[in-house]
Amino acid sequence: MDPGQRTHQNVVVMRHADRIDNFEPLWTEKADRPWDPPLVHDGKVRSFCTGKKFKNLNFPIHRVFVSPFLRCLQTASEVIHALCALDDTLTEHLSSADGVAIDPSKLKVSVEYGLCEMLNKQAIRAENAPKDGNFAFNISQCEAVLPEGTVDSSVERVYKELPKWEESIESARDRYKNIVKTLADKYPTENLLLVTHGEGVGVSVSAYAPEPVTVCEVNYCAYSVLQRTISSEDYGSLTAGKFELCKILGQNGIIYVPTKVVADEDVIEA
Repeated sequence: MDPGQRTHQNVVVMRHADRIDNFEPLWTEKADRPWDPPLVHDGKVRSFCTGKKFKNLNFPIHRVFVSPFLRCLQTASEVIHALCALDDTLTEHLSSADGVAIDPSKLKVSVEYGLCEMLNKQAIRAENAPKDGNFAFNISQCEAVLPEGTVDSSVERVYKELPKWEESIESARDRYKNIVKTLADKYPTENLLLVTHGEGVGVSVSAYAPEPVTVCEVNYCAYSVLQRTISSEDYGSLTAGKFELCKILGQNGIIYVPTKVVADEDVIEA
């Protein structure tokens, strides 16, 4: 950026789509990884359609960061297919399964542990969690879920490891707030999409709302949009303003009320 120039950075924080265990409760009984359910078909369609909506935002998305949980990786994959599609209309496509040709150079995506699910019994049923607390994510396997050519493996993760099992709700909320700010600061001239879980989206609202609010519900593929000013005083020096919500959140699948109406311990289903 040239000295004196001002621009805006946008960060979209999105929840994953429809997970299979909320539609087929018996799925967990036979699953090798019951804590890591995939999307149902309708979830992939919802993700792809949300990606098509993102093409109509008044800014481009340059870089994607995604939780290592499979439901988030699959959501990100569908969104990226829509964003990178060579056919700008996509009128006949409902998901990537319809044979969407993409230009992978349009954006880059990386897996980030800091966007992972809250690792406690509030978010993951105790009977489904790994008995040894090891969620056993393999980054290479995670990256294989994402569209070929879009993965930027050179990016150094902010969180080198997953949080420990039974992290507190407060710690998880601090983590979500920190990861949004840290990733934005790391790429101040790029617009970001963060694909995470319900509580992460909720924190992106409660942390940056103009008045104290409690988020009551975050629907599948709901998202917030944060925006801040980036200015350049001289070459090589950038100054960032404070993030603000730049959308009416209820329109994007998020329901919230003034904090005094709802108990503080309410937690969003992930």
